[in-house]
Amino acid sequence: MNHKIKIGIIICDRYRTCAGGKCIRSMTNKEGAFDRYKENETLELVGYTSCGGCPGGNIESAPEEMIRNGAQYIHLATGLVVGYPPCPYISQFKNFIELKYGLPVVVGTHPIPQKYFITHSQMNTWKSSEWQLLIQPTLESEKIRLAYD
Repeated sequence: MNHKIKIGIIICDRYRTCAGGKCIRSMTNKEGAFDRYKENETLELVGYTSCGGCPGGNIESAPEEMIRNGAQYIHLATGLVVGYPPCPYISQFKNFIELKYGLPVVVGTHPIPQKYFITHSQMNTWKSSEWQLLIQPTLESEKIRLAYD
């Protein structure tokens, strides 16, 4: 039996003109942070918006609209992780949405592109244990990361 999972995606405002190609591709292919969903689960995008810009004013209201559309999970897009600097509010966004709206929040959408993986590795951006946990859902093999460059 096929089970439908409804997803909302929040992106970093500096990428507000992003058409969502990598996020949608990874959702369709169940790669990156979407590999957590089972083969028999169909993923449906029910909301896609930006955080509203630092410090994330849209985080207070966007999840509510997504819930009205049936969202069961909110994904904070990979752009919040790979942009430079990475979002300094990402943990607060996750905690706020989970507490206020009771929805699980997944950090990441598409796999980290290899070019960003190399740069952030050289800069030790994600060295802390907190960042290691945050990037975990979007780490993939080099082959897959290259496919998202």
